[in-house]
Amino acid sequence: MADSSVLLPASPLVLVLTTFPEAEQARQIGTALIERQLAACVNFVPSIQSVYRWQGQIQQDAEIIALFKTRRALLPGLEAALSALHPYATPEFVVLAAESASSAYLAWVEATTAQPQA
Repeated sequence: MADSSVLLPASPLVLVLTTFPEAEQARQIGTALIERQLAACVNFVPSIQSVYRWQGQIQQDAEIIALFKTRRALLPGLEAALSALHPYATPEFVVLAAESASSAYLAWVEATTAQPQA
């Protein structure tokens, strides 16, 4: 059977997942990163429960998920700014590549985010 997969060019759109301990803090930091044009949009998913190991102990906490939509080229700046503002010593910074997106949405992300410095 022939391989029928098609290689698509990498989309510049990426999604970044992080969590916060409080909704208001998530909104404040998310807004600051939007103002800096490091992301086009941030969505908040409230009231999740997380179980994880931290410093040798099992922890259970209520958290907020934040999902940032940005461009791959802005990831270093977004990660640095998020790390500087985030209340956690080791904030989650998980990048998910968008396989594809509408051209109109990609144009909006491009127009509402900063141009990376060369």
